[in-house]
Amino acid sequence: MSNTAGSERGAPEGNGPENSAPEGTGPESSGPGRKVRVALLFGGRSSEHAVSCVTAAGVMNAIDATKYEVLPIGISKDGQWVLSDGNWQQWALNAGEMPEVHAGSETVSLAGGPGRPGLVVTRPNEVPRELGEVDVVFPLLHGAFGEDGTVQGLLELADVRYVGAGVLASAVGMDKHFMKVAFAAAGLTVGPYVAVTDKEWRRDPEGVRAAVGRLGFPVFVKPCRAGSSVGITRVERPEDLDAAIAEARRHDLRMVIEAAITGREIECGVLEGHGAEPPRTSLPGEIVVQGDDHTFYDFEAKYVEDNAAALSCPADLPEEAIARVREQAALAFDAVSAEGLSRVDFFYTPEGELVINEINTMPGFTPISMYPQMWAATGLAYHDLIDELIQLALERPTGLR
Repeated sequence: MSNTAGSERGAPEGNGPENSAPEGTGPESSGPGRKVRVALLFGGRSSEHAVSCVTAAGVMNAIDATKYEVLPIGISKDGQWVLSDGNWQQWALNAGEMPEVHAGSETVSLAGGPGRPGLVVTRPNEVPRELGEVDVVFPLLHGAFGEDGTVQGLLELADVRYVGAGVLASAVGMDKHFMKVAFAAAGLTVGPYVAVTDKEWRRDPEGVRAAVGRLGFPVFVKPCRAGSSVGITRVERPEDLDAAIAEARRHDLRMVIEAAITGREIECGVLEGHGAEPPRTSLPGEIVVQGDDHTFYDFEAKYVEDNAAALSCPADLPEEAIARVREQAALAFDAVSAEGLSRVDFFYTPEGELVINEINTMPGFTPISMYPQMWAATGLAYHDLIDELIQLALERPTGLR
């Protein structure tokens, strides 16, 4: 099977009846005519809280209401789970205002036994109110305490199916240091970098400065376990390094400091194959940062300013390079044992070399986000992509696999 998404109606290759959910695992096992109940988790405790809310708005608006019953569950910044009313507009990005889940008097919790996961709502001094069983959880969470394996571990313990990568892949895919270790072990080209722990910086800051100096400037200072370009600084001069490290440490006490790489930013979407089939890949796209206000693809360029960046898909690359991007994206997906979906980011150098930057196991998922746009250009529409991810989750058991 080729690494393409081509099919009738834009559905991914391999999504025929022979690859449907195993008997007893799909929506038909929950009663005739019953919709699949999908709990959308969004918000969360990370610095990417607002981005997660915007992602949830896109999914709520596009999900097929004839097939799925949606339970929107927001997670406040202090970790409380609250039931939303499902009005997707309140979670959208409006005029640059960042949406936020606020704590309330009611708390949603997972309950039930193995094979019968459910949700209950509790209020102080009142009998808990059952929301019933759920078939699958769609954890639209970005960053720590959501995309890093923590929520995935909770869902595994509750024996509930969920969309996306498992515990290990989520943790490795969130950690910019260990993902590089996994990529290098798989034979992918990784750029020069220095990993810095909190103890190393406090014990020997001069040693860290010297190690960074050997990379050469400019460098990028990044929190190890954050995304959406939060906390990232491009450093042109040695005297600006300490301030950049301080900014990164506001988000994570572990950091990676990377040598700047001259090259075009190329991305590729990956979608898990059905059964034993290999991962599928989208046509690669290229991020083009427009204007002079951004020296790299930062948070404002991604989410705040409408015209700061654009995606060109398919990327203007030689056919041979496109094939290599797709092949290496699938390799990166397997290198961290990812499931469901991922976006893999590369630099394409003037010499034609591919240098892998990172993998994102829960990429931005609004209709205008790069991951859905790349799949749309490959023939898989946004609403069909949502459906495909839920079906993949229903096929896959919890536990060791």
